[in-house]
Amino acid sequence: MSFLHKGIQALQELLFPARCLGCEEQLASSRPPLLCSDCLKGATTLPPPFCTCCGTPLPFGDNHLCLSCLEEPLALTRARSSFLYQEPISTLVRQLKFNGNLTGLASLAALVQETAAFADLNPPDLILPVPLHIQRLRERGFNQSLLLARACFPEWQQRIRFDLLKRRRPTVPQTRLSGKARRHNLHKAFCVQQPHTVQGKHILLVDDVLTTGSTLHECAKVLLEAEATEVETFTVARSGAAGTGGRSVSQR
Repeated sequence: MSFLHKGIQALQELLFPARCLGCEEQLASSRPPLLCSDCLKGATTLPPPFCTCCGTPLPFGDNHLCLSCLEEPLALTRARSSFLYQEPISTLVRQLKFNGNLTGLASLAALVQETAAFADLNPPDLILPVPLHIQRLRERGFNQSLLLARACFPEWQQRIRFDLLKRRRPTVPQTRLSGKARRHNLHKAFCVQQPHTVQGKHILLVDDVLTTGSTLHECAKVLLEAEATEVETFTVARSGAAGTGGRSVSQR
């Protein structure tokens, strides 16, 4: 069966060659990530040291709190992100989130699983995708955070729960708002279903992109109020971290 499978796969690659999801250049293999070497140069990872709370990459030294978290820490225990939110990662995320294009999902998972931020995560008791309001979920047809959680953590499938954290009211898209307005927009927007289920648990929140951390902060607040022990977060990418010494995938 293995020989037959390999033969079928070779025939498929011959008849329908894989193409780069960034520039559509023909690739030699259909194995993810489906990005050519030139496009991979733009996939900039975020190596340590990190802020021990918000995960902001730091220029030197060991992991420690950044100035922002010293002044006003987020509710979460710590945050980790694999990449800068720039091409080609930003295109793959947008295609998934807004176009429902699942082609790049396996490539995103393959890329993040090789990063230092991903390896730095502690094994959680529960994995919770950041929820969409039911109205947005009906419009979109899926929650991209849930899809990313399932793709990135295949060995922890049984720990993924999409029914415990709920967005109880619709909110304006965060991309339209400033930092202070983002926090006001999300105030009391989330609640925990079955609080006893998260009590005493180490939670891993999963989302696509971290910008100001407001969404993850509000989610972490209600989980800690429900007596979760720790709330760690993982996002595929983060914006606003340019100039922090990130490395392209092709440089590793």
